[in-house]
Amino acid sequence: MVWGLGAMLYLIGFFQRVAPAVISDELSLAFDLSAASLGNLSAFYFYSYVAMQIPTGLLADRWGPRRLLSLGALVAAMGTVVFAVAPNGGIAGIGRLLVGGSVAVAFVGMLKLASHWLPLKQYAMASGVALFAGICGAVFAGVPLQMSVAAIGWRAVMVAMALFTALLAVTIWWLVRDDPLERGYRSHAPEHHESSVQLGVWAGLLEVMAYRNTWLLALVPGGIVGCLLSFAGLWGVPFLTSHYGLTPVGAATMTSTLMVAWALGGPVFGALSDRIGARKLPYVFGTWVVLIGWVVVVYVPGLPVWLLTAVLVIIGFFSGCMIVGFAFAKESVPISLAGTVSGVVNSGVMSGPMLLQPAVGWMLDRMWQGQEQAGVRVYDLAAYQAGFNLMLAWAVLAALLILFTRETRCRQTQ
Repeated sequence: MVWGLGAMLYLIGFFQRVAPAVISDELSLAFDLSAASLGNLSAFYFYSYVAMQIPTGLLADRWGPRRLLSLGALVAAMGTVVFAVAPNGGIAGIGRLLVGGSVAVAFVGMLKLASHWLPLKQYAMASGVALFAGICGAVFAGVPLQMSVAAIGWRAVMVAMALFTALLAVTIWWLVRDDPLERGYRSHAPEHHESSVQLGVWAGLLEVMAYRNTWLLALVPGGIVGCLLSFAGLWGVPFLTSHYGLTPVGAATMTSTLMVAWALGGPVFGALSDRIGARKLPYVFGTWVVLIGWVVVVYVPGLPVWLLTAVLVIIGFFSGCMIVGFAFAKESVPISLAGTVSGVVNSGVMSGPMLLQPAVGWMLDRMWQGQEQAGVRVYDLAAYQAGFNLMLAWAVLAALLILFTRETRCRQTQ
């Protein structure tokens, strides 16, 4: 129950993360946005999300997840209201900024709760299930959101989400505790963790950065998640509707399928890594499969829809390998810095979509041939390939960098 409430906030965060893909036309018309402007509006979420990751990791080690998760849910509700009633793109961007910065506490808060409430051997598996919970939010931001927006409008949907998030804030404060000892149960936190000397904020951050794996495990998932969320979170729906003739609901279904496959891959890779006692091997294999899959999607146009769907499912499932990186990173530093390194790695994860979503939009605008449909810009295949090349560049970098990580064999650094 305790861990699940944190997972619910992560679910809401994922919903907010990918919702612009489904309502891209509505946002473009409401705020008169070009592709670059739409990409920037969507990326406002990631700007604050990434900026908050390292502070969140540090605060999780010192304040505890209960306060972080409660406050995060409350601010997320406020930001969602601002976005829902925004009269222009600037105010909408402020709302996205508030939402991104506030839900940024969810994943690190869940990892911190897992290190206290769950046995150590379940940590990687818990990370995978956390990803599954989050992607359930992305699924709700697919066809269900498309149908809800058609029925009552995108602004009303966002107001309803704000009310639900505010209720969650109250529930977390009421029920969640940082450690099982506060409820009279045995704690799973390592004994030496609580008695270890706590470093200062900057000293802890500098120590985490001194480990090679920290840098590598922050850069690699940025390429994996950056490609996935740039496609499923923003540009996939217009690409599929304009170049594969899918309806908006059909395109949203396909991108949701990609996210579901990602959700399934996370727990599988986490459990596999725990079972074989290795982190690097499954991560390397998954990263290279993802790279090959995106090359097919970008450079083999006109695929049969069933084959395109199959390739996207493979990409999504093997993208779940990135979840191993959190256990990998935690084991690469002393346990007292677990929250800090989780924040650093998660900031790397979200730096991918933060940079790639607006970058792809910028490239689309550069390649635009002047075509419009119902007031919304339409881009040709060459424009999409040019934009998606930016995604592929990071995917190639990720596939190379993962080869240089140091294996931990699932053992914690002392």
